[in-house]
Parts: sequence; structure tokens; C-alpha cells
Amino acid sequence: MAIEWSGLSPELLVRLDRSSGRPLRAQLEAAVRDAIRSGRLRGGERLPSSRELARELGVSRGIVQECFGQLLAEGYLTSRTGSATRVADIGAWTPEAAPRAVAAQPARTPPSGGLIADFAPGVPDLSSFPRGDWVWAVREACGAVASPDLGYGDPRGSAVLREVLAGYLRRVRAAAADPGRMIVSTGFAQGLNLALRALASRSGVGAVAFEDPGYGRAATDETMRAAAAIGLRVVHVPVDEEGLVVTALAASGAGAVAVTPAHQSPTGVVLTAARRHALADWARGTGGFIIEDDYDSEFRYDKEPVGALQGLAPDRVFLIGTASKALAPAVRLGWVLAPAGLADAVAAEKEMSDRGSCTLDQVALAALLTSGRYDRHLRRMRAVYGARRRALVDAFGRHAPGVRLTGLAAGFHAVARLPAEPGEAAVIAAARERGVGLHGMAEYRGVPDPAAPPALVMGFGNTGERAIEPAIAAIADLLR
Repeated sequence: MAIEWSGLSPELLVRLDRSSGRPLRAQLEAAVRDAIRSGRLRGGERLPSSRELARELGVSRGIVQECFGQLLAEGYLTSRTGSATRVADIGAWTPEAAPRAVAAQPARTPPSGGLIADFAPGVPDLSSFPRGDWVWAVREACGAVASPDLGYGDPRGSAVLREVLAGYLRRVRAAAADPGRMIVSTGFAQGLNLALRALASRSGVGAVAFEDPGYGRAATDETMRAAAAIGLRVVHVPVDEEGLVVTALAASGAGAVAVTPAHQSPTGVVLTAARRHALADWARGTGGFIIEDDYDSEFRYDKEPVGALQGLAPDRVFLIGTASKALAPAVRLGWVLAPAGLADAVAAEKEMSDRGSCTLDQVALAALLTSGRYDRHLRRMRAVYGARRRALVDAFGRHAPGVRLTGLAAGFHAVARLPAEPGEAAVIAAARERGVGLHGMAEYRGVPDPAAPPALVMGFGNTGERAIEPAIAAIADLLR
């Protein structure tokens, strides 16, 4: 059954290589054609309007219209006057037939009282939660849910939400997704724990690797404790300017690794294409597993959209996502797209854990996704965070031009590289006395490294744009 995206439909992940010399129209035609052939787009699904797709891709509307016209002629699309362009039904699709091509960290609530600004990482703009849309979605859920569905139901989650999420991930993240391998969780942390438990009990994994810096000691120490409680040995693998160092992972002896490829937390680097393929090769060659924390994939600025790593090796990757950053941590909904061989194991762990997440909230999230309200909110928040990002860059340029900001391609935090003296701890303490909350890179290191260059992780998600300039001005001399 085709998912009926109404209103403003979700984005469609398409990559155009402007340096290849190949015409953009030809690239677009090939990308949409391949998405239909591979099952990412299924019969009956509505495409974005030519105007909206042109805006997303930064091309002329004429190019998109010519592309649609060619694919209509080839029979891949259908269209009627006054109706949206849709994918033609070109035959049945199964997960087995699909080609093998192609977390969020728990939020820390910023302390209150007397601060000009608190640059706490990992916290979205809580004041921008779409309350009206959520109220609408809950009403829709209450009206649409059948009486039998108000029981305990399938521990994997609402069939409606899993169907919608699979379609959404195929479309927006180029994931190899189907509802049978989707398990709804209570946020990212539970999803990670479910995956680790399934690996430890069913796949014989004895050690799990984490990025360093990554979750670290202060950020999510409970994750490390949970892994140890399961009986897994925890190892830390370094991250450099290209992302996770795969050669170090191979030498660690770990059977699984948790990574944040879209926007590494906290360094902000994007896992390069070479490292992505090397990591997928490591998993296939060793029988290892990858836990992909789809961290910050919703918010990007200076980079082309990149599909989920899961699409490269769907039988070796757990893709874990959450609504915490897109909406708010209070929603407490996430999802695990598991490898086919371990989906039942993850579902069994979920059933033992809590018998299932709130069905009404799941149906409400499905309504947000299919109505277009979810993507409308994401588009609005990209503009909000983009403005705060510019304000942060401008403030550093005016008040601390010698400090290099990195990791700004996506998400809503940056890394400020500090001079060697007086060091992270001294800068953070002095800034607090001036009413500015700062957070150091040392908090995120699994293995303390006194020789590591000092740096600040500057979150701007829950920091008002007007507060950024006076906050940086107040601590300018500490940053030089």
C-alpha cells in the first residue's frame, strides 16, 4: 500500500554532482529512476512539486519539469491534470530484491538562573516545539485509532508508524527500509540498548567500540554503564578530520561499533565517503555490526545531503533515529531499523523491556509525517538554526577572530578551538562567573587525554539568536 503523503510532502534525497560534467537533468532523471527501481519510491507515492524539488536541489524548475516529462514518457511516473505527480506501479518490490546500495545524545537541560546564554550542546529549541501541530496530531490519532489497537499490541510498535517511517527513511535518508525490520523505541538511548542486547545475546559480540571523543564520560556515561551491565567490553576508537579511524577499529577487536556519520558528535566532522566504504567493508569482512546514530541528519547547511550509512550494508547496520531533535526530547519516540537477521531479537528485547511504546503517540507522529507538518516544522527550524549559526560565526569574527570554528556543516553545535593556555576548565569557570555557560571537549572523551588541544563545544540550538552576540562579547578576552 502506498503511503499517502498529503500537504507538504517530505523531501526526496537526491545528490547532484556539479563537478562531474554530466548534465544536471540527466543526473536527476537517473536518480529518480533508480529510486523507483530500487523500491525507495513505491507505486502510488507522491513526488514533491516541481517548484519544491527545484528549490531543494538549487536548480531551475524547468530542469525538474523536463525530468518529470521524460520519466512520464518512460512510464515511471503518472500524472493527471490538477493532481500531483506520482510513482507508477512498475511491479512488486521486496526487501530481498532491493539492491544493496545505498544518537542522538540524550539532551541535557540547560541550567537556569542568571545566565546571558548557555551554549549547551544537544538541546533543540524547546520553545519552538510545534504545540499546535502536536495537538492536531493527537486528535487525529484518537479519532483514527481502532478500539483493538488500544490494547498492548505489537511490541515492535504501531504498524501505521512503522510503515510510514520505512517510507520516510527510504525517501529522505536513502535507507533500505521495510516495516518488518522496524522497531519503535522510547528514544535513542533505549534503541541503542536494545541493539546492544540483541547483539550480545544472539550474535556473540563481546566488545563494542565507541567514537572518541563521542558519548564520553559526562555526555552519556549511562550508555557505557549499560553496555558493561550487558557484559560487553567497551573500547574507544579515535576520530580524526575524516571521522572514525577504521584501521584503529579493526585493531580494537570490537565486534560492533556505534558511530555518528552524518555529523559526528561532538567534533562535527562528516564521515567521508572513503571511510564509509571502509567501515562497511570492515563489517562485511569481520562479521561485525554497525550501530548508526542518525545524529543531526535533519539539519544541514553547507553540505550536500548524504544518505544513511545503512544503505551501504543493510544486513550489518542498525539505523537508530529519534524525534528528540526534530521535535523535542519530551516526545520520547525513536526507532531502530535492524538487520533482517536481528530484527526479531530486537523486538524480543523491546517486549521484555516495556511491552511497547505509547501507541497513541506513535499514531500521532505518523499523522505529523504523512500530513507534511513534520517536514514543514523541520524547514522552519533549519532557518532558525541557520540564523543562529550565522550569529555565532559573526560574533566570533568580531570579538574573537583568532578562534577557529569547525563542525558547522550540520546540526546545531560548533567546535571552538582554544589556545593552549589557560585551558578548557579555566575558561569554562571564568565564563560561568560572567553569566555564560560553556562546555568543554574533555567531557566527551572516553579516555582522558591531558595533551589534547583544548576546545569548546558550542551548542546554539536552545540559545536565542539575540543572546549570542552579548554572550560572546562578555567572554571575548577569555577566548583570545
